[in-house]
Amino acid sequence: MKQGLKIAIGADHAGFDYKQAILGMFEDITFTDHGTNSTESADYPDPAHLVATAVEKGEVDFGILLCGSANGVAMTANKHQGIRAALCWKPEVAVPARTHNDANVLCIPARHVSIEDAKTIIEVFLTEEFEGGRHARRVGKISC
Repeated sequence: MKQGLKIAIGADHAGFDYKQAILGMFEDITFTDHGTNSTESADYPDPAHLVATAVEKGEVDFGILLCGSANGVAMTANKHQGIRAALCWKPEVAVPARTHNDANVLCIPARHVSIEDAKTIIEVFLTEEFEGGRHARRVGKISC
C-alpha cells in the first residue's frame, strides 16, 4: 500500500461501527471522515455524496463507503462524473475493481462481511494498480 494516502470515508448507521474501526486500523492513511457519527438512523446518500465529491474534486486519493448492503452508497456515488464506485464483499472482487475498472470508491456491505474481511478488502483495494491497456478503453466508455 502506498504511503501517505488520503481517503474520504463515510457511512450510514449500518456502517458506523465499521467506519469507526477502520479509522483506527491504518496508521499510514489520512482519513477525512464524512459521517455519520452514530448508529442512529441516517440517510446513506448524505455521506455518499460527500465522499464522492471529495474524490471527484481530487481532494483525496480514494473513497470508502459503508452501509448495510453497500448498494445504496454505490448507486449514489456513481451518479457523480468520474466516480467509479465498486461494491466489494471479498478481496477477490476488489482486485478487478482496481486492476480492470480503475475504481476510485470502495463500497463495503457492513452487514455481510466481517470487520477482518473489510480490512483485507481495503488493503487489497489500496494496493492494486489499474492495468490500463484494453481496460482503459473500456473505462473511458463508462461516463455519460
